[in-house]
Amino acid sequence: MSVIVSCAVTGAIHVPSLSPHLPVTPEQIAEQAIGAAEAGAAILHLHARDPETGQPTADPEVFERFVPHIAERTDAVINITTGGGHGMSLDERLAAARRFQPELCSLNMGSMNFGIFGMLDRIDTFQHPWEPEYLEMTRDYIFRNTFADIEQIVGELGSAGTRFEFECYDVGHLYNLAHFADRGVVEPPFFVQAIFGILGGQGPHPENLLHFKALADKLLGDDYVLSVLGAGRHQMPLATMSAILGGNVRVGLEDSVYLEKGRLASSNAEQVAKITRILGELSLQPATPAEARERLALNRRR
Repeated sequence: MSVIVSCAVTGAIHVPSLSPHLPVTPEQIAEQAIGAAEAGAAILHLHARDPETGQPTADPEVFERFVPHIAERTDAVINITTGGGHGMSLDERLAAARRFQPELCSLNMGSMNFGIFGMLDRIDTFQHPWEPEYLEMTRDYIFRNTFADIEQIVGELGSAGTRFEFECYDVGHLYNLAHFADRGVVEPPFFVQAIFGILGGQGPHPENLLHFKALADKLLGDDYVLSVLGAGRHQMPLATMSAILGGNVRVGLEDSVYLEKGRLASSNAEQVAKITRILGELSLQPATPAEARERLALNRRR
């Protein structure tokens, strides 16, 4: 079976001072998303940033400046975040998804400590005043996704036909997904994005991926599609392991700004090209957007 490659284009974790290649403006986000699709990504996971400062924003007017352009230039599945960025309210996080009603949205499956303050030690000079404050605040920050929040998101967006990338940062989040599945709040196939290496979530160890998959098999049976992302330097090893285990993969500058040790990725497309090359070495092929839509039971929307 082919492997679904997702690309998370810019995210809300990294600050511009970490890499000059992180897309910030709507034009850069569109260009890099289109390049990732041309390199083999079937799904494009999208956040927005303030064009002047690079700070994560939930403003749907900013999304408006790149989402339609990407939709016109690619056939890739457009996946709009509901996680937004640190410190955003639920209404802010949902603003873009409400505007565009995409075929796929990300959905974090639980509240958690979400520490990215460790990046402070990797930056000597900051480009913007907001950056050190943004990173430091996560030392005393809980990223909120309560049961009520999840029910609201699924009820509101799901009723419009949107399906979800269920982001699971720990096995407790997998149990939360099983809870909603048992209640019939969400319906299969479940697109499970297993996330490893975020401080506050499950560690990026191979045995953790094996445990996560075994537990998902137990809780969800044949009703789920597994995808894996590793944060930072764990991106490519864990993606490769996922493919070997029969799963799918996610790469992109949201998850790592590097291509390999000591070398910054020049673009999202460069990371997609690398993982598709690795898939080829494993005698696997990247899925087309049409194949991804079929496997995830998406309702194509433009």
